[in-house]
Amino acid sequence: MDLKDYLKKRCQLVDRALERFLPEGGELPASLHGSMRYSVFAGGKRVRPVLLLAACEAVGGEVEPALPAACAMEMIHTYSLIHDDLPAMDDDDFRRGNPTNHKVYGEATAILAGDALLTEAFILLSRSEDAGDASARLRVIHEIARAAGSRGMVGGQVVDMESEGKGAIDLAILSYIHTHKTGALIRASVRAGAILGGATEQGLEALTRYGDAIGLAFQIADDILDVEGTTEQLGKDAGSDQARGKATYPALVGLDASKQRAQELVQMALAALAQFDERAEPLRAIASYIVKRNS
Repeated sequence: MDLKDYLKKRCQLVDRALERFLPEGGELPASLHGSMRYSVFAGGKRVRPVLLLAACEAVGGEVEPALPAACAMEMIHTYSLIHDDLPAMDDDDFRRGNPTNHKVYGEATAILAGDALLTEAFILLSRSEDAGDASARLRVIHEIARAAGSRGMVGGQVVDMESEGKGAIDLAILSYIHTHKTGALIRASVRAGAILGGATEQGLEALTRYGDAIGLAFQIADDILDVEGTTEQLGKDAGSDQARGKATYPALVGLDASKQRAQELVQMALAALAQFDERAEPLRAIASYIVKRNS
């Protein structure tokens, strides 16, 4: 399949939906809504919403009813990036080639923009006007909330910060950081799409294995890119993980072993999709893309 064309069309679909669902930039308070939109439309790859839609399609579901959940995942991801860039955390000046949110709107507004995006995501997930299986939607809300909280993304961020500058750490701790800080939302995206698409329990289990594998592969690939990529490719300072003493796979096991592990995870992801037909081709292509990308 033509993955580039697929990703382009799916990103356009998600962007149009985000335009509808987000408050207008001029709506009061304009600074807050402008800040939210600034980061949401700063040029992300939309990996999480695209995965959600692809998983929904893979089990025979329709894309349109899954769009609110897909956009909610992007809002949660964006909120995490805004907060991650703050001086209290990574203190980054650039994100996706643009000044970080707090550099443009100030720290206080950036914090509140992140808070608002997280809240808007759950407003979107729980809209009463959306049709569909109410029990499936409730299950998705629980799935995403758990992935975003202290047992998921936020927990991974805390352990990441606590491990910074401490030298070599245990591989189990590094895996915890990666599977929670990054992997949890990717896993939840795949599972949410499958649930909304009407997956069987067997299908959901297989897609969960897929999500677990690509979630970890995605972060290992990011670790490798921080070493081998350029600032222009990454849209932020290359080598920043090493400069801060962050826990990464290359720092712990080396570049070659990191690349090998990423490839193993891709093969695990592809094996998990064996029971699915051609409707899962986008998921197969995305798994390979994750470790080959240069940004």
